[in-house]
Amino acid sequence: MTQHTRIGPILFVHNTTAQSMRLAALVVQSQTEPDPNPLETDTGETVFTPLSRVGTMTVWRACFEVPLDRPAWYRCFDEHYDVFPPGAGDLRLGYVSCNGEEHGDLDRDPRERNAMWARMCKAHRKTPFSLLLHGGDQIYADEVTTSHPLTSTWPNDVPDDCTPDALADLANTLRIGFCDRYLALYSDPDIAWIMARVPSLTMWDDHDICDGWGSLRRRATFSDVGQTLFAAARDAFLMFQCAATEKDIPSLFLDPGGTSLTRAIRFADLCIVAPDLRSERGRRQIMGHAGWRSFDQLVNQGPTGRIFVMSSVPMLGPRLSIFELAMVVFPGMQKYEDDLRDQWQSRAHRSEWRRMLRQVLRLHETPKTDVTILSGEIHLATRATMAAKSKELHQLVASGVAHRPPPRKWAQLLGSLAAVGESPLAGHPIRIRPLPGQSQRYVAERNYLVLSRHTDQWTAQWELENRGLTERLSI
Repeated sequence: MTQHTRIGPILFVHNTTAQSMRLAALVVQSQTEPDPNPLETDTGETVFTPLSRVGTMTVWRACFEVPLDRPAWYRCFDEHYDVFPPGAGDLRLGYVSCNGEEHGDLDRDPRERNAMWARMCKAHRKTPFSLLLHGGDQIYADEVTTSHPLTSTWPNDVPDDCTPDALADLANTLRIGFCDRYLALYSDPDIAWIMARVPSLTMWDDHDICDGWGSLRRRATFSDVGQTLFAAARDAFLMFQCAATEKDIPSLFLDPGGTSLTRAIRFADLCIVAPDLRSERGRRQIMGHAGWRSFDQLVNQGPTGRIFVMSSVPMLGPRLSIFELAMVVFPGMQKYEDDLRDQWQSRAHRSEWRRMLRQVLRLHETPKTDVTILSGEIHLATRATMAAKSKELHQLVASGVAHRPPPRKWAQLLGSLAAVGESPLAGHPIRIRPLPGQSQRYVAERNYLVLSRHTDQWTAQWELENRGLTERLSI
């Protein structure tokens, strides 16, 4: 395990009341270090409590509340941190996804890898962000499986008859491997700087577990090895992306049993919904019973105001059946089957996709409600609209805060495919649109999204690595 002295504090949103937001500050430090001093706020002190020990490190957490009607601060390890909660009035939210790459991610030059994070820090110093939304693939854990014989060739080779001792050894190896990935992420100066000052709300995607999790062959997913991998990834997600453990699930997630990790954080006129599209995913389903029950109950409650729905894979996208047909005609393309199965638009998920779109439209067409979908996953920047009764439904895709973009020809190919259009629901056509001020439907540059509210009006801008900040899009 890589040795660190101390990582953190890293801020995460736990929940809200009408007047305050409850935050958790995560600190990870060597077990040889003394226990951290209490965290200080203007209302008193909060003691750090240990969440877990992983290898030579101890994970600590301090929970505290900040008011929603004014800026706040806290002090940790003798350093002062300002926080700007999302109360009434003007505010800014940041949205990121795809924070890494599948191979050699930890070997990249940090200045190159985290260039967009450095830019976000600069933007925060100028005009602060209130929340940082992470839409999936916060880490790329694919290489974690190479460190143990049982997973070194998984999922292509699925070991049979694994002994309990071998699985326990695998679980420990994976646990340390996931911890190393997160600590490498949070030890970067720019990522650590902004995540200590802007509370994060996260939802995982496949690379937080392994490439294509849930779209792999059933034999691999539901094998003892596959389930051991999922359990280790889930524990790591809870700890390092939610500052939580199994005991916290009923108070943080909509499904108190934790089968689905769908979340919803509500403010006075703002609600952020993060459906869990991985925990129950299979080759023929995206969400299972627990996930759908949680999401449907939320829709039935009829939240109003601005609702951001974080869909880790794009909900509004081009027709993919052409690519899926090509896999049958050209056997060499079958290696992309898992990638296509990951999408809402896959033929395997078309019925479920329609169900989700109907529910999102139901929310969007509620009086005094505006829904905007936020998504990532594709390593490109784009946007889409879906026709609705009285107002368009917007989807904003910001993907690749650290993942380098695919070739521009791929973006052009997708743009040509998108010109065909898609209408999974009769009377509600989907169109892929260029970003404000751009001519292409897809931009092949690393990016993040800025969501701003000014005098009750919401706008979106993309920060593009080469072209800079786009013009404002009214949403």
